[in-house]
Amino acid sequence: MEMFRFANIELLWGLLIIPLLALIFAWSRIARKRALKRFGKQETISVLMPFTSKSRPVFKFIMLMLALAFFIVGAARPQFGSKLKKVKREGVELMIALDVSNSMMAEDIEPNRLERAKRAISRLVDRLSDDKIGLIVFAGDAYMQLPITSDYNSAKLFLNSVNTQIVPTQGTAIGTAIQMGIRSFTPEGQSNKAIIVITDGENHEDDPVSAAQEAVGNGIVVHTIGMGLPSGSPIPVLKGGQKDYMKDKNGEVVITKLNETMLEKIASTGNGIYVRANNAQVGLNALFDEINKLEKEEMETLVYSEYDDQFQYFFAIGLLLLLLEFVTLERKNKYLMKVNLFSTK
Repeated sequence: MEMFRFANIELLWGLLIIPLLALIFAWSRIARKRALKRFGKQETISVLMPFTSKSRPVFKFIMLMLALAFFIVGAARPQFGSKLKKVKREGVELMIALDVSNSMMAEDIEPNRLERAKRAISRLVDRLSDDKIGLIVFAGDAYMQLPITSDYNSAKLFLNSVNTQIVPTQGTAIGTAIQMGIRSFTPEGQSNKAIIVITDGENHEDDPVSAAQEAVGNGIVVHTIGMGLPSGSPIPVLKGGQKDYMKDKNGEVVITKLNETMLEKIASTGNGIYVRANNAQVGLNALFDEINKLEKEEMETLVYSEYDDQFQYFFAIGLLLLLLEFVTLERKNKYLMKVNLFSTK
């Protein structure tokens, strides 16, 4: 089995010039025909120009365009992968469950809990190598934002789009997020998987401790990062384009506090660690060191390790077409015109 690719695929945009040249050629032929009509009658012009050919200029132009197309494709360097190689890598699978409830907009962690969490995840992604990562967002329910992947650029792209409006139901369903994480890993292997829950810990929907216990039963470690301060903070909202703070039904400002007890219990049950974020750090280094202690599973990846250039064939065909165009005259050959292969005499 071979894999085909272009080393300089962007050069294929040059093929767009061929239709443009074809339009210019067609316009020039029409303009020439109109000029000849103004010059005189067609019968007279045919007598005066007996060796003029209508088809040969078109044939020469087609040869030129085909040659140009082959040269452009050749310049894009078509290649075939000639060797399929197994590359062994060691890595872990990480599923990040990020809280996007309204309480994550509190500003006790600057600039706010959610934004600081996103920056921490981005830095975590930068430090990963040979690992797979996925992203779950949750509030009153949990949603898969990014399936498990080794494409770190995609992880950052999806992370940038996360906000509190991405989940329609408000609340904090940590247990649901953990259960979704359990189902989201690749099925093979059991000892190299971890779920990282990033939240303020204000759970109102389910039983996250039982979910963490279920994760351990499936060979998955659960870590928690607490976003917020125990003293708490109001939740900013926009009203009429002006900043205000969320209030309860009695008109009192709602204060959201970090629930460390809950997060410590989840991490303890999940055989993981709990890290509290603050304005100086989010605890990334401690968590990353713990992740590196996980048993690394050896994974095999099939790659095409060598690619052979095939541009020379395209250049050769292009040169042959140029040669054919060069030896083809625009005018009829007066000697060949006298040859009649079907003569009965």
